[in-house]
Amino acid sequence: MQEKKELKVLAVNISKEKGTIKHPEESVTLNEKGIVNDAHAGALHRQVSLLANESVDKFSAAAGRKINYGEFGENITTEGFELYNTSPLDKLISLNVELEVTQIGKGCHGSKCAIYREIGDCVMPREGIFTRVIKPGKIKPGDVLVHHPRVFTFQVITLSDRAAGGDYEDRSGKRIVEIINEHYEKLPRQVNIEHTIIPDDEDNLAVLLERSAAINADILITTGGTGIGKRDITVEVVKPMLDKEIPGIMENIRIKYGSQKPNALLSRGVAGLMNKTLVYTLPGSVKAVNEYMTEILKTLDHLVYMREGLDAH
Repeated sequence: MQEKKELKVLAVNISKEKGTIKHPEESVTLNEKGIVNDAHAGALHRQVSLLANESVDKFSAAAGRKINYGEFGENITTEGFELYNTSPLDKLISLNVELEVTQIGKGCHGSKCAIYREIGDCVMPREGIFTRVIKPGKIKPGDVLVHHPRVFTFQVITLSDRAAGGDYEDRSGKRIVEIINEHYEKLPRQVNIEHTIIPDDEDNLAVLLERSAAINADILITTGGTGIGKRDITVEVVKPMLDKEIPGIMENIRIKYGSQKPNALLSRGVAGLMNKTLVYTLPGSVKAVNEYMTEILKTLDHLVYMREGLDAH
């Protein structure tokens, strides 16, 4: 569990025109589009920019001169830790405002940027971050922003009559949990995983799906019940509850592994979006879980950002 870190606001800065140096203000007001009277305010996801003084100090030493607040075009200059160590969807919260991280770094504007024209380099594209306003309000130097890392919630559901009855060890569900933990530890990201074992029962599964949609769980993954047996009901329950299906994921997995072993083509698994929950239905074997999760994790972060309206291209 990452501890919440504090950032002290050293300066709040605005500019009337894009591509020009921002100048410090006594305080600024944030609304649903960004900072009032700042040229970069708008409806897109890069509403408010922040840069850590730790990054400014490094660049000042390399440039051989003092860099003033706002010269890199940042709206908020902070001190406490290097902001590029945050991640998209993290929150920065003070007593009066709430910001959500939407992007780490950006493309360099080159000669369109005032500091670049003078020095030939700029730290903002590498170490600055961008946020959108979640809670409007006022912010000023001396305020404290608390970093709240985003915690991703996973629901893992094993469907197996034998495992639910205690006659069989649930290995595929446990393997999904292991893979999730291993993946997010490397990022690093915080996850909260709830693992449930139920019989191959339509009503039980429907209740868990409805609960996940109601609490806006980030990702729900089932294992088992994707074959053609009489008790294989997972796809029949899940598919009608999806608001949007994402067929390419499962099609790619079936083709990739089915070209080597034709039996892999027989899984009927589906993927899609149910309310705000991404849903994946996997077969009930450890081998299949390893194969499916390898492919799913390649696009999972991008799908989460798409769902949240972030441009991750």
